[in-house]
Amino acid sequence: MYLGIDLGGTKVEAAVLRGRSTASSGEILFRERIDTPKDDYLATLDAITQLVERAESQFGTFNAFGLGTPGAVSAKTGAMKNCNSTCLNGQRLVEDLELRLGKQVVQANDANCFALSEAVDGSADIDGVVFGVILGTGVGGGIVVDKKALRGINRIAGEWGHNPLPVSVLSEGKKRACYCGKDNCVETYLSGPGFARSYLELKAERGVVTDAEVSARDIALLLDQKDDVALKAIDIYSRQLAAALSVVINILDPDSVVLGGGMSNVSGLREKVEQYLPEFVFSDSVETRIKLPMYGDSSGVRGAAWLTIR
Repeated sequence: MYLGIDLGGTKVEAAVLRGRSTASSGEILFRERIDTPKDDYLATLDAITQLVERAESQFGTFNAFGLGTPGAVSAKTGAMKNCNSTCLNGQRLVEDLELRLGKQVVQANDANCFALSEAVDGSADIDGVVFGVILGTGVGGGIVVDKKALRGINRIAGEWGHNPLPVSVLSEGKKRACYCGKDNCVETYLSGPGFARSYLELKAERGVVTDAEVSARDIALLLDQKDDVALKAIDIYSRQLAAALSVVINILDPDSVVLGGGMSNVSGLREKVEQYLPEFVFSDSVETRIKLPMYGDSSGVRGAAWLTIR
């Protein structure tokens, strides 16, 4: 059996999966979620400890568990970095948990966990090289090769969200500042908020300016109603996503790309991306398969559990 913990911004989730040598490999035997303590590092340690202890009360002692987190562990300092849950940044999360619980903690970025879940026994389980994409409040990515997540020497393997969006799919003169300090990052266009901003810009170009807040979910509903601005926005988004993914495909040449996060639920997105990819990929054909996840929001904790596969 394998134990995984997914540390998210709003919830901490634990799951125990049945081992891969059994007929029911990957079956979830235990699953529990609790709220993530807000801006409180010590309380976050307590929450993780509580979930590990509850799992062990049912299944006995685990020698190790997998931990999916925002951000990454710095190769230079051993402390957390790049976490949008800012109370984690600068903290030695893995070391503190290992000292507290007396067991190995195998950590990976949450996007890596998503990719690993889908590569081990999800929609990409037949593929050797998998790029997993998170298209949500932010944009992240993870790389899995032969069912092993790659973290990279700088611990940022797959972090395509803070590369610039190719200029060929940018409107002339438009610039979006990213919180990372750069302009026109992939995340500023392909995140849920980025998509909503693109929709509002299209409305403004047509003379409709509104102060009302609009979410990606709201626009998805308009797509179902065949709203012409929403349809135009998703077409632009799909082409931008294809252009951004082509950079990854040209370098990594993966067997598959699995789209995750809230934006992956938009009807027809996968097909549109496949349609636009040949325009950008440096090949006479594009054999990389664009897939949707099998496990949805369960992939994070499942991938965390699979981190401990030997």
